[in-house]
Amino acid sequence: MSLQHSLTAALAGLTLAATAQAQEVTLRFQHFVSPASANPTHFMQPWADAIEEQSQGRIAVEIYPFMQLGGAAPDQYDLIRDGVIDGGWVIPGYQPGRFPEAEALELPFMTTKSAEEASRAAWTFTQDHLMDDFADVHLIAVHMHGRGLVHLQGPPIEALADFNGLRLRGPSRAATLLLERLGATAVGMPVPAFPEALSRGVVDGGVITWEQAPSLRLDELTESHTDVAGDYSLYNLYFLWAMNRDVYEGLPPDLRAVIDANSGLMASAWAGRAHDTGDAEGRLAMEDSGNTIAEMSPELTAEIAALGDQVIADWIVEADARGLDGAALVTAARAAIAAEKGSAPGPYTE
Repeated sequence: MSLQHSLTAALAGLTLAATAQAQEVTLRFQHFVSPASANPTHFMQPWADAIEEQSQGRIAVEIYPFMQLGGAAPDQYDLIRDGVIDGGWVIPGYQPGRFPEAEALELPFMTTKSAEEASRAAWTFTQDHLMDDFADVHLIAVHMHGRGLVHLQGPPIEALADFNGLRLRGPSRAATLLLERLGATAVGMPVPAFPEALSRGVVDGGVITWEQAPSLRLDELTESHTDVAGDYSLYNLYFLWAMNRDVYEGLPPDLRAVIDANSGLMASAWAGRAHDTGDAEGRLAMEDSGNTIAEMSPELTAEIAALGDQVIADWIVEADARGLDGAALVTAARAAIAAEKGSAPGPYTE
């Protein structure tokens, strides 16, 4: 072989080696809401941008809203586990009974109205109690949304009797159990189905956060929005931001390190903070629409909390029947929330 050919071959080998070293990866993540809603705007897309920047462009994260890659919202966990998508947003409560220990965080008046505080607590609780439940995916973050409140096509809730006969959308088993205790007919459904159910008269309203209200057109489809009094939320919902375990473990170590640097407690707080931002924006949008914004009296809130305690007591009995220690899980969830209540903001600043 001539010297020129040898040099050409050597340069080609170096080029291939450099290309292999600078491996490029595209990760496809999916969610089920509007890209204009709070979590995609203030967490998912900034998270994707951070991954791309910190990997110097070697990782690209594509975010697909409205389940554009296929499946339905309740399928998300299995789509990630099975590698149909690389990652995405999961609500475990959309599969009632499958992840019973996680329900402890969703029980009535369990979490504060600060999504960031609740999300930091959720990460702690998850590390202590839920890692085995989610062992077949790679958890990046877990979080809670902000305050859940009642949105109605009619006037605001002023007395416990006002719930009687109402058909209300509930997002989780814990939420539907509470609505039934309040005298309403609970209709479980994922968030994408809520606007159509309202417009067709399938439900009279439902429970959901401020931040989801604008993207669901609740300014048009409902007339009133009623929160409970005090620092604690009527209900809450637990979320995962996760990726396929094989995809994560197949990344080169330096790229896994980029994912790791944007995971855990910091990312969980970041995701929760996105909901706090969205709640403020959503409430303002509902106010601007002229809808009625109301807060229940402390006395009515106490009545509802007492019924919530009955839901918790029943949940403990059910958990015990499954072989779990229901009381210990409730105590641990409350302790995690109490430890975060009033804590300083998380270390990440957008």
